[in-house]
Amino acid sequence: MSDTTDLRMPSVDPAAWTCPAPLRDQSRVVMGHGGGGALSAELMRDVFAPAYGGDTLAQLGDAAALSLGGVRLAFSTDSFVVRPLFFPGGSIGDLAVNGTVNDLAMSGARASYLSCGFILEEGVELETVARVADALGAAARAAGVEVATGDTKVVEAGHGDGVFINTAGIGLIPAGVDLRPQRVVPGDVVIVSGPIGAHGVAIMSVREGLEFGVEIESDCAALGGLVDAMLAVTPDLHVLRDPTRGGLGAALNEIALASGTGVVVTEREVPVPPAVANACAVLGLDPMYVANEGKLVAFVPRQHADSVLDAMRAHPLGAEARIVGETVVEHPGMVVARTGLGGTRVIDLPIGEQLPRIC
Repeated sequence: MSDTTDLRMPSVDPAAWTCPAPLRDQSRVVMGHGGGGALSAELMRDVFAPAYGGDTLAQLGDAAALSLGGVRLAFSTDSFVVRPLFFPGGSIGDLAVNGTVNDLAMSGARASYLSCGFILEEGVELETVARVADALGAAARAAGVEVATGDTKVVEAGHGDGVFINTAGIGLIPAGVDLRPQRVVPGDVVIVSGPIGAHGVAIMSVREGLEFGVEIESDCAALGGLVDAMLAVTPDLHVLRDPTRGGLGAALNEIALASGTGVVVTEREVPVPPAVANACAVLGLDPMYVANEGKLVAFVPRQHADSVLDAMRAHPLGAEARIVGETVVEHPGMVVARTGLGGTRVIDLPIGEQLPRIC
């Protein structure tokens, strides 16, 4: 060994880390703050909620339920910063519509109008912008929603990433519908509308140039029609959630914490496509935490579960719906999974995100 070999550990600056699941004590924003996990919740709880205040914001739902002029409205906004802009099964334009439409649907509302704000980076090709706009318009028409107003800003080259989009939407909440986690009670049945994990893996495969033997497409879709079919069976659904950032695991944890109930999931009943399972195994990911853009999870009173499940399976976007678990009195605020070996494991709320920039 050379006398000049330096065996000391290289200096490490934790402040420069950009790991999607960073350490919890941070004085600066890190990527994990946008991941839909514990860091996102802390950012809302410790920074935004105290600054904004208000009982409506305290609901912390996918959409705010408002009373205005004698009618109940749902109002939601979302920003989309996905990279790449186009991916198998969709584009940032599709996401910008479907993401906001789905947030409204989770409150029981059918979206009526959207606003759309484009933030463009200097130098992006106009053909690219036109492709995104065309995809957005087509998705809006397919969802039965009108883009009623919008805005465009341009930032200097190097200060953006081609195209960012913000959409906000409004819709009417039908009479008798009250969807919120505080209505969940022990004994509710947990239903997932179909296989999970496709969107996050599709984005990663394109971004990193990975091949898994079969092309995995995003599940990006507007869920308003599926929710209408469920509410036609009974308006007495307790809560709906679309498991986007943080995946199904984060959505279940958020509902368990807000409702004060425990959630038990039967692991083998959670539908994961073989291609997604194989990709996650290669990448070291847990499908429970991988984002979806065309799936929902429903907490339904037990007496309505079978009829709601039948209605979901009769709809194209719910054909593979499945009961995956139930709520219990034990371990309030905690989600556990029964494994195939007869044991249990805790499904924690993720700290940050496994796959950054996927929606």
